[in-house]
Amino acid sequence: MTDARLRRGRGSLAVSFFVQGVTFALLVTRIPAIQDRYGISDGVLPAFLAAVPILAGVASVVTEKVVARVGSAVVLRWAQPFVLLALLAVGMGDALWQAALALGLFGLAVGALDASMNMLGVSLQRAYGRSIMLGFHASYSFGGIAGASLAWVGAHWHLSLFVSYLPVVAVLLPVAFVGSRWYVAGGAGPVVEEAGESKGRGVAFKLLLPLCLVMSFAYIGDSTVSNWSAKYLQDVLGSSEELATVPYNAYMVTTLLGRAVGDFGVRRFGAGTVVRAGAVLAALGFACVAVAPGAWAGIAGFTVLGLGLSVIVPQTFAAAGRLAFESNGPGASDAAVARLNVFNYVGFLVGSPLVGALGDAWSYRGAMLVPMVLVLVTVVYATSFGSREARYGGGHERPRTVDVG
Repeated sequence: MTDARLRRGRGSLAVSFFVQGVTFALLVTRIPAIQDRYGISDGVLPAFLAAVPILAGVASVVTEKVVARVGSAVVLRWAQPFVLLALLAVGMGDALWQAALALGLFGLAVGALDASMNMLGVSLQRAYGRSIMLGFHASYSFGGIAGASLAWVGAHWHLSLFVSYLPVVAVLLPVAFVGSRWYVAGGAGPVVEEAGESKGRGVAFKLLLPLCLVMSFAYIGDSTVSNWSAKYLQDVLGSSEELATVPYNAYMVTTLLGRAVGDFGVRRFGAGTVVRAGAVLAALGFACVAVAPGAWAGIAGFTVLGLGLSVIVPQTFAAAGRLAFESNGPGASDAAVARLNVFNYVGFLVGSPLVGALGDAWSYRGAMLVPMVLVLVTVVYATSFGSREARYGGGHERPRTVDVG
């Protein structure tokens, strides 16, 4: 495989991450509009929202089996358009069962998409022989900012969900199809041949357990920011409603910045060092939020949080793929990513109710200390992420790539 083909594969996957960031942001930032359109009560809404990550987790597990047969590029090629069409379906219906069906299909497609997308990212990083995974997630963050901005436009101009979603889907759907032509996955020369003997071997859960915990804790932190930052600023720190929208935007921007430069840090200092620094920064951010005397101090805490958490999730995927590859080969790497991806949704499901329950029973300041402690646990498990000398492909030369498209 030529270097040009490898670069095209990297670029096309970055586009896929961007498209997914736009799509997911358009869904989650318009939840109030979705609730109003379908007449979903406050009591029923949590069940609808919980169903999406639960179904995504199920789909992620199933994707492991499908990828073993057809490859991650094929799954991603069809999952992404399906996610876009499911988003459009969310904006088309008017009956409660239609909302349930559209959101259910969205959840299933997102699980397959997230798993296959990160599988390809891990394999391309292995092909490059250096850290590039954070760059893909930076594209996702950039897409999230773009999607949130488009959602704001739709809400500001009082556009219906269908009118808001249709032009975005009309543009991104062909982009996703065309970009999928250049998907590639990394192989590893002689190691690939050995992997044929171990293709069916599973990944030991004890190998992944520390990384599964890290993934869950990172998403508990992330969901705390996305679900509670505005309420915390307004109710606890006494900010205006307008100012309460700032923390999440600041968090998204610093997440993008952290991921944009994170690969350079991994190459220079090693993944373990970068993850430790990220965990400490994230914990410092939560501590600042918990003791903040006013709104701007709280915003500063959430801003630091974005820098800290930004590096953890991409490096967790990369570490799982590397550990599984070194033990059982490429097939095991894909399986490890699919299983680890489930804990993305576990953290998302646990985080918001956990902080809400603690806030009601104790105090919201005290509740912020819980994700702070959890994210600090990542420091203990940082050795699972490898050192600066760790090889992504398990060899001494940059591995060649195998076209799986």
